[in-house]
Amino acid sequence: MARVTVEDCVTKIPNRFELVLIAAQRARAIGTGAPLTVDRDNDKNPVVALREIADETVDIEGLRQRMIGDMQDSPEVDEPEEDNMAALMQSGEWAGVPQDNEDLAEGMGIEEADGDDADDAAEEAAGEPEAPAEE
Repeated sequence: MARVTVEDCVTKIPNRFELVLIAAQRARAIGTGAPLTVDRDNDKNPVVALREIADETVDIEGLRQRMIGDMQDSPEVDEPEEDNMAALMQSGEWAGVPQDNEDLAEGMGIEEADGDDADDAAEEAAGEPEAPAEE
């Protein structure tokens, strides 16, 4: 069994960091069942991957492209949520609570407001007596 060192592979891939990444990519592929291009000789997957790179029996550029593709993250796209407010308004329920007037406590109710009530409340707060309406 010939001993494979990083020095044997650096002539094929000059950057040691890239060599490690590509060899790891190939070792993972071997682990998932990719066919070997050299004899195993009772070696583990990373050693077999380095031997394949040193002997140039694998496509180094193909490994490089697969490594780059595996390391790239595709950005997650947030899908806009549908505006269900119109459906909620039509169904008469918000958060599972029915919006019926019969459910209101006795003495409580919903009144229609006209514009004069706000004026009356402001005058009462100021303490001025209400002037008779001119017709």
